[in-house]
Amino acid sequence: MTDETKPAEPTASPAVSVIGPDDGETIVLGTTRMRVLEDGSNTGHRLGATESVLAPHTPGPPQHRHAQHDEGFHVLSGTVRFTVGDEEFDATAGTFVLVPPGAPHTFANITDQPAVMLSIFTPDLYVQYFRDLRNTIAAGRALSPQAHIRTMRRYATEPATGLGD
Repeated sequence: MTDETKPAEPTASPAVSVIGPDDGETIVLGTTRMRVLEDGSNTGHRLGATESVLAPHTPGPPQHRHAQHDEGFHVLSGTVRFTVGDEEFDATAGTFVLVPPGAPHTFANITDQPAVMLSIFTPDLYVQYFRDLRNTIAAGRALSPQAHIRTMRRYATEPATGLGD
């Protein structure tokens, strides 16, 4: 065989990450149970993903704006109320909400039923934010709006209201 007719050498394939239904890091933040599906370690920090179960009547974080990452929410079950600036809308199962950098937003479950959503962060910047909130709770400190805002600011995020002033 000549070099031209030899089969090509196999190249190493990138590793595939598979997170089963009972796998992934669990983060509990009050009445929200979050499962980290991708923290950026398998994507070169280009993408992070979480699954969140919001118990009935779960308030969301203070309305805020991200400076450096997009955030996408796919509602898998239940209804999640999104507030974008002064507008509110209820996203039911099957709805996808994409929040680009700079857009003010928050969300909550105002219903009597749990809601489940898949969140995507590009880049993965915000996954560590949730870990930091968990650590705040573990240290015995309350998750006040001001505590949220202090933590948000470490991840290029600012409040969209006067809460952080």
